[in-house]
Amino acid sequence: MSSSDIELQAVPSIGDIPAEAWDACANPGGKRDAGESTGGASLPGSGSCEGLRERYNPFVTHAFYHALEASRSAWPRTGWAAQHLIARRGGTIIGVVPCYLKSHSRGEYVFDAGWADAYERAGGRYYPKLQVSVPFTPATGPRLLVRGDISDARQVRELLVKGLMALCRTVQASSVHVTFAQRDEWELLASSGFLQRTDRQFHWQNEGYATFDDFLGALNSRHRKAIKRERREAVAPGITIEHLTGNDLTEDAFDAFFDFYQETGSRKWGSPYLTRDFYTRVAETMADDILLVMAKRNGRWIAGAINFIGSDTLFGRHWGAIEHHPFLHFEVCYYQAIEFAIRRKLKRVEAGAQGEHKLARGYLPKETYSAHYIPDPGFRHAVADYLKRERQYVAQSVDELADYAPFRKGDGDGS
Repeated sequence: MSSSDIELQAVPSIGDIPAEAWDACANPGGKRDAGESTGGASLPGSGSCEGLRERYNPFVTHAFYHALEASRSAWPRTGWAAQHLIARRGGTIIGVVPCYLKSHSRGEYVFDAGWADAYERAGGRYYPKLQVSVPFTPATGPRLLVRGDISDARQVRELLVKGLMALCRTVQASSVHVTFAQRDEWELLASSGFLQRTDRQFHWQNEGYATFDDFLGALNSRHRKAIKRERREAVAPGITIEHLTGNDLTEDAFDAFFDFYQETGSRKWGSPYLTRDFYTRVAETMADDILLVMAKRNGRWIAGAINFIGSDTLFGRHWGAIEHHPFLHFEVCYYQAIEFAIRRKLKRVEAGAQGEHKLARGYLPKETYSAHYIPDPGFRHAVADYLKRERQYVAQSVDELADYAPFRKGDGDGS
């Protein structure tokens, strides 16, 4: 088959795309139980993008995007106008790209406000731009979504990339930004002229630990003692910790969590990105994909963190509190996530953006990837030069930070 029999279309709402068709592209292997392994085998049609579809990712599901858009968290009035790109062959949707026309650079976690300022000072118009991402979600996942049962998956992905570039011209956007992409997609996008950018996050890796104490045993003495002290002091004032998932997710718990989220959002962003309705919608459609870690004192919820569960990854998203106690943030967000991942036999915990403080708690630096299409040749040249230097800095910082990992390095480390 050839790409000539494929039709591309931009769709202004996730609601206009059947959930079954979207999810057949987003997670073509279906939803597997946590900890289940595919044995490293690529799915049919993976082509040279081997491994892109091995894992179930909750953030690229139709349900997650629908909750964002239907709750008016990501919609035109908040600067997220959907322009989802779909590819059809013979009436069947075989590929999709989650894409938004943006009027600002908020809620992306790959920061380009400096680019916008420089371009506009030079007389250009940076907004609108096209953003290929999961709104408000700095988690790596597939972005060029293609059904797993077709034989020419790479060609379809290449056509989707060309479609993004054509859409950029059609809507008169300044650029296209594909953020938190998987590395294979990052390389494919680069082969089509996208500029490559890297950043770093901190992820915890499960090395086959059976218990949290096994994990502690892999740390050097100083960090092991520090974590034990932090965990002990976090719950000292009569605080208890509960895990809520599935049927345990109640509106009462989400009411409390939304209060926590608003408190944090007002301090960090001025106003929170997500509406209360978003949480109701994901609880209705994705309850088994959600883990709320909630702290309670004197019979009321005082803090919590929301996580989403993939087939081999626990994705930490955001947290908040109405009472502030020493080390409670570390306990609720990091240590409880590690315990859950060990119990579920998940391979990793991705704890979200930024945070060098995570290093001392066993989360190691990992590169993240984004790709950027900039048609203006002068602006493209300036950004390319900047990104070359930035990639070198990121790679160096990842290596340097890894040297400070808290894990035991030998018998002479005092552990």
